[in-house]
Amino acid sequence: MSVIRTEPVGWLVDHQAYINQSYRCCHHSPPDTRCHRYVFRAEYFHVEKPHIVDTRTPGQGSAANDKGVKGRKRKRKGRELNQGEVEALEYHEKVSLAIRNGTKKLVEYLEVEETGGRGQVTALVPADSMLVELCSMAKQLLEEPQRQVQVITNESVPDLELLGRLTENSTGCAQLVKLMGHWYLLPPRSTFLLSDISCMEPLLGYKKYDVITLDPPWENKSLKRSKGYSHLFPWQISQLPVPLLATPGCLVVCWVTNRQKYLHYVKEELYPGWSVEVVAEWHWVKVTQQGEFVVPLDSVHKKPYEILVLGRYTGSPAQRDGEAGTASVTVPDHKLIVSVPCTLHSHKPPLGEVLKGLTRPHAECLELFARNLQPGWTSWGNEVLRFQHLSYYQELDPEKGGKSCSCSHTP
Repeated sequence: MSVIRTEPVGWLVDHQAYINQSYRCCHHSPPDTRCHRYVFRAEYFHVEKPHIVDTRTPGQGSAANDKGVKGRKRKRKGRELNQGEVEALEYHEKVSLAIRNGTKKLVEYLEVEETGGRGQVTALVPADSMLVELCSMAKQLLEEPQRQVQVITNESVPDLELLGRLTENSTGCAQLVKLMGHWYLLPPRSTFLLSDISCMEPLLGYKKYDVITLDPPWENKSLKRSKGYSHLFPWQISQLPVPLLATPGCLVVCWVTNRQKYLHYVKEELYPGWSVEVVAEWHWVKVTQQGEFVVPLDSVHKKPYEILVLGRYTGSPAQRDGEAGTASVTVPDHKLIVSVPCTLHSHKPPLGEVLKGLTRPHAECLELFARNLQPGWTSWGNEVLRFQHLSYYQELDPEKGGKSCSCSHTP
């Protein structure tokens, strides 16, 4: 379970616990057929103190609230704010009170764990940028996309072609696979396609989905300078075949940065272009293990929250007549998802549990631009295995809960 607490304002989520429950049983390849247990390295969720300390005195509001007049450009560091900054500030003023009060309500139930001053980890994974390069190489090697799904069973793990090929772990156990000399851990009942946007054909015709989430690599000046970070322009994101992958009434959830131009683009151009109707706007709020915002809520440079835009795929008239779908289920607006964030960039919290009730039971779920896998989900992206690299995980000692389990190894 990822949800610790549910309140009218939203949910308190334990991201780390959600990951760890997926690897309670890992079936290694023969000749080692014992069950193993892995957990995600705890250091990556060690957020004990805010990244930036809030220096405001108690009761003091933001500078924007103290001095700002709506519609007038305010000054920052001796210069006038541009239009984008003004819009971002006005948006923050609109949502900040609800985020502050809602988060306060939810973190009352956050169990504070004494960490004993756990140290920060250094870069463990030498293959961080390898996957993007492999996808580029695969385009030159593969003459045409391979549509046939390769299935991993408990009997054996065959030699796998993981580039541009749908791969499905059909078992109830996690499985280890090898790619270019590196080991990756696959959660149970998960499917993935490691490819870039030019090779999505294997997804088409595989399944139709009731939930589609996407975390696009929006252009960002600071991240664009980072080695291994690639971005897409909005027009490229609009080319995703979402209408071909969605069932009528499919719930589409898009992560958006706090840049207002992208929020406007998703609501006014991207979703309408896919025949998706905007139905709600939620926020993911990042807090420390002590329940504080990871950066001050009114920080000028960064915000401790990210935006999710939720929409319903309306489908064509023929599709609507053929299936009832879940379009009639009302999606609540202005919800909060509060969690201690993973310190790895773009490792988003799980959404499956908070979306329950908004889709049909046993919904088919797809994540686009994924960087990790989830049990029961299909995942696509050119970094889809990034956070599945075995170096991110720690195998538990048998005496500490990693002993052989009673798993029957049946799919």
